[in-house]
Amino acid sequence: MNFDEIIERRGTHSAKWDGMETAYGVSAQDGLPMWVADMDFRPPACVGRAVQAMVDHGIYGYFGDDRDYLAAIRWWMSHRHGWEVEPGWIFTTHGLVNGTAICVDAFTQPGDGVVLFTPVYHAFARVIKAAGREVVECPLIQRDGRYEMDFAAYDARMTGRERMVILCSPHNPGGRVWTEDELRGVADFARRHDLILVSDEIHHDLVYPGHRHRAMAVAAPDICDRLVMMTATSKTFNTAGSHVGNVIISDPDLRARFAQRMAALGMSPNSFGIWMATAAYSLEGAEWVDALMTYLDRNRSIFDEGLAAIPGLRSMPLEATYLAWVDFRDTGMGAQEAISRVQKDARIAANHGATFGKGGETFLRFNIATPRSRVEEAVERLQRAFADLQ
Repeated sequence: MNFDEIIERRGTHSAKWDGMETAYGVSAQDGLPMWVADMDFRPPACVGRAVQAMVDHGIYGYFGDDRDYLAAIRWWMSHRHGWEVEPGWIFTTHGLVNGTAICVDAFTQPGDGVVLFTPVYHAFARVIKAAGREVVECPLIQRDGRYEMDFAAYDARMTGRERMVILCSPHNPGGRVWTEDELRGVADFARRHDLILVSDEIHHDLVYPGHRHRAMAVAAPDICDRLVMMTATSKTFNTAGSHVGNVIISDPDLRARFAQRMAALGMSPNSFGIWMATAAYSLEGAEWVDALMTYLDRNRSIFDEGLAAIPGLRSMPLEATYLAWVDFRDTGMGAQEAISRVQKDARIAANHGATFGKGGETFLRFNIATPRSRVEEAVERLQRAFADLQ
């Protein structure tokens, strides 16, 4: 587990590296890509061995007999999250953006409202709008430098046209690990307004010391008649290109509706992704994740301390994820000037906060899941780019 190793990703069809010049005008030759949410680390060796075994076998046919795969998911959820899952509850989708899209398709109709607690992962709004549904934004509030929910304000926003609420837990981009009380608050909100609750928990393994993720199904078991859980190995083990995610539904009626849409769309799993996920959800995978979080914890400290030295910049304290959410509001400059300095002067590609919805306009999101030398280089570049504020 050498997280300091520099692995050349340019010229490998990497969206993160090879796409940043088109997206942000930052050349891969001397730029730092801190936008796309994948890591610059190799997955655990067990994942590589699983792929190599497929290559060595040399035949890439349809995948069958998923008992080991389902058992691995159940073991991981039980041992890492205290959540007991039955094999018949598990659907495999082509990643969780695809899982979100199928949920929208299965449980809402064109014109229906879908509630998001914003700012939040930008792909949610993209698939909701593409499906002809309405995005209903319920802005998070900042208290003591972190996001919280205001359910009284959210209740007032409801019109009766809403049919679904999507929760990002832990939260992307703010890095919050929601408490049990907050999760129960979301569950009660969904019940009050008769909403299907989709809980995207893709970052649930990437939690820092001093914090503990609670699965919604465990925190609010009485909401399971309207709950859809979404999990994946992709963020945890850096296997996003495998395009495998799990939609887990305990309620039989919801499960039947979701299964019908899966059948209508002709969905079937990617065998490479199944083998990778099965290998990752193991004791070896667990050891790798624990080492990863120790490494990321130090990256987090270096990045936050470096930005704190720049007057007007504030990185929201990360409780989970490897995505730093940095507010440029107190620099006194507009969003476009801040973006220009980051992209043109520091030569860093970071996600623009406005794409995450209301409340994100003064922020940029930085991916710190990269070798430490690059995090240190990013801090130095940002300090130079904003040196006039010192």
